[in-house]
Amino acid sequence: MTGAGGTITAVRIVRGGEDVPVDIPRVPAREAAERELSDPMYHEHDPNLLERGLDRFWDWVGDLFAGAAGAAPGGPLGLVVLVLAVVGLGAALWWRLGTPRRAVRSPETLFGGTVRSAADHRAAATAHAEARRWTEAVQERMRALVRSLEDRAVLDPRPGRTADEAAAEAGRLMPAHSDRLRAAARVFDDVTYGGRSADEAGYLSLCALDEDLRATKPLLTAGTSLETAG
Repeated sequence: MTGAGGTITAVRIVRGGEDVPVDIPRVPAREAAERELSDPMYHEHDPNLLERGLDRFWDWVGDLFAGAAGAAPGGPLGLVVLVLAVVGLGAALWWRLGTPRRAVRSPETLFGGTVRSAADHRAAATAHAEARRWTEAVQERMRALVRSLEDRAVLDPRPGRTADEAAAEAGRLMPAHSDRLRAAARVFDDVTYGGRSADEAGYLSLCALDEDLRATKPLLTAGTSLETAG
């Protein structure tokens, strides 16, 4: 209550279960009330700025999906089918093309620092193929193919040779297989430096080329018009 002198003669402050009458002037009473109401206990359930922002974001996401479900043929079920189709398409592209790398490396040498025979490379390729590691199997079979050509003196042994160079040189001496040699070199570069994944079909194709080259005699002179099987 307010008295004639501008004071609050009976202010009841309830705190901690107690009802305490207090006589206090108006201005100090208002200040005391403001301090009391500023206590965090009165605001512990009020959402802060971040919480309000998150609530609005999730409301927007819900509205977005609700609108998409309404626009999609078949309603919510149609939206689910559409999402699954997009995910399936992405998975199929990833399986077919492999995991892309940030940058494609320039082609490097075909062989590493360790010198191995064609038979060793073929054995390694077979082991990888049996374990269904097609990328490694393709790499080893391509190395076996080129090493075999070097062993037969079709190609001069050259440590720094790349797969593309080997295919181009062998293709000039075995023109009937030049296209397949270039394709094999391209597959080797794709899986070794381009981040692609090889598959069983690519490996079997390379094996067939390796066997065909082993049975083929190269052109030794400019007057020879066709290569013959040996």
